[in-house]
Amino acid sequence: MSASLAPADLSPTVASWRDQIERLSEHASPCRYLTPTRWAAMRANALAFLDQHGAEAHRLGWTAALLFGVHPEHGFLRVEYAGALMVNDSKVVGVEPDRIVFDRFSGYRMKPGQNWGPPVWEFAAKGR
Repeated sequence: MSASLAPADLSPTVASWRDQIERLSEHASPCRYLTPTRWAAMRANALAFLDQHGAEAHRLGWTAALLFGVHPEHGFLRVEYAGALMVNDSKVVGVEPDRIVFDRFSGYRMKPGQNWGPPVWEFAAKGR
């Protein structure tokens, strides 16, 4: 799906996040520790999430780092810095104020001691 085919009702913030994910190749992982096949699934799920749940997530206060964050030096290798959508390749079934609900588990927004990394597109732009 190209950025021009994104749902027209996305807020500017959500549309910006979607555009940033779209710009990352589905064929080349942004991190050496993540296989291209797994990245392609994560990227597709992130785009589907933004189309289906992005407006609600933004309304509930989810940010780019909370959703798409990765460790600033090690990318996907350090999951304690990862946003909810950057730790697995499962589809999202719902969004709530404090968690993203996947088909078999949840990604929580606030965990004690949590450090959030930059969004994956910022990590990729640095060529790490």
